[in-house]
Amino acid sequence: MAEPLVATFSIAACDPEAQQWGVAVQSKFLAVGSVVPWAEPQVGAIATQAYANPGYGPDGLALLREGLSAAEVVERLTSGDEGRDERQLGVVDAAGVAAAWTGSSCLDWAGHRTGHCYSAQGNILVSGATVDALAETFEATADTPLADRLLAALSAAQSAGGDRRGEQSAALRVVQRNGGYAALSDVLVDLRVDDHRHPIDELARLYELHQQLFGRTPERLWLPLEGELRAEVDERLSGLGYDSLDAWAGVENLEERVSGDEAIDPVVLDALREASA
Repeated sequence: MAEPLVATFSIAACDPEAQQWGVAVQSKFLAVGSVVPWAEPQVGAIATQAYANPGYGPDGLALLREGLSAAEVVERLTSGDEGRDERQLGVVDAAGVAAAWTGSSCLDWAGHRTGHCYSAQGNILVSGATVDALAETFEATADTPLADRLLAALSAAQSAGGDRRGEQSAALRVVQRNGGYAALSDVLVDLRVDDHRHPIDELARLYELHQQLFGRTPERLWLPLEGELRAEVDERLSGLGYDSLDAWAGVENLEERVSGDEAIDPVVLDALREASA
């Protein structure tokens, strides 16, 4: 079976301080998130595209896990692949070192750019400005969370031209050891838009919803549940038929934003007020 032609632009990256690795991607290709992005905490992130070899994902992570550098992984994967001239690959290793490959037969415009903690790559693009926008936006947003940086890079790349065939799907995957749901998963963010006229905009909408449900406001910004606020919260919960904040939050998928009964996350308070208005 022939490999899928995943003509696209993507960025594989990491945030060493937060110990996060991730990939963001957009393509004129159905469900690009099922092929391109691969990541494992403390191991690395990989994007495989063009006439994609999906095996580059798991095989590359296995090599990174063995301690090979990003450059060594790119060399190992491509040297043993007869179809390497049609492949495109970006790898970021556990140390934040990046390496990439753009085969000589990838369709124009095709190329890549690497830097500290990122590899940006694309093929069948309007121009190289798309990859430049990925790289430059990532470099300019170092003070923001990795998922936000990846989304910003995608948006900038699309504005710079993007895939010359148009838009169809996009995906965002970020991993962190025990950073996922209930601290029982390494998947911090895993969102896909499989078929949409404006997939990056839709991906941003989903990410905003994800953050509302699963993000976390710093506890120093939580509001003490005492006095008038305590009375208000109890009244609103009672009006909705609940005797505790935990019970209501669990039904509303906000349980990740509740911890004890002494303070309340402002996001939870806003949601409670809206639900009981």
